[in-house]
Amino acid sequence: MRLTPVFLCLGLAASTLSVAGVGQRPDDQIAPRSVQLLKQGETLLSQGKYVEADDALETALAVDPKNRAAFIAMAKVAMKQKLFGQAIRLTNKALLLEPTDRDALSVQGEAMVEAGATARAKDNLAKIQKLCANAACPQAASLNAAITRGPAMAAAKPSDTPKKN
Repeated sequence: MRLTPVFLCLGLAASTLSVAGVGQRPDDQIAPRSVQLLKQGETLLSQGKYVEADDALETALAVDPKNRAAFIAMAKVAMKQKLFGQAIRLTNKALLLEPTDRDALSVQGEAMVEAGATARAKDNLAKIQKLCANAACPQAASLNAAITRGPAMAAAKPSDTPKKN
């Protein structure tokens, strides 16, 4: 008689726990619609349609906020639009989901170079090289080239920039 309330509470807790797990996807599984929108956004990005690409990628994130590749692709769109701070913020979101994502570290490092934060970009390069200890890494090579080249805006000739009247 004294144990009946304890067993009822345990039974109620057990039934509640089992219900919470029903219908949830594992963290590494992305919704198929989000993946489809990501591919559409990447295609639009390659065609130079940045606004449309951004819209498709934002929709991909609305469908599944765990789509790291969509954050990275949106950062690439921001870089094409010379919005380097936004690109850094977007890659930060991807790195919150997976801190060892080499693509996110590389894109973020390239945005940092363009924003003038070369020392922080070198930190990202060191992280990538540590992750790719024994293998050649295209992300490390790309970031290293960006660091060596320096900011594209600083390399632009004064005659390339529009003059204010």
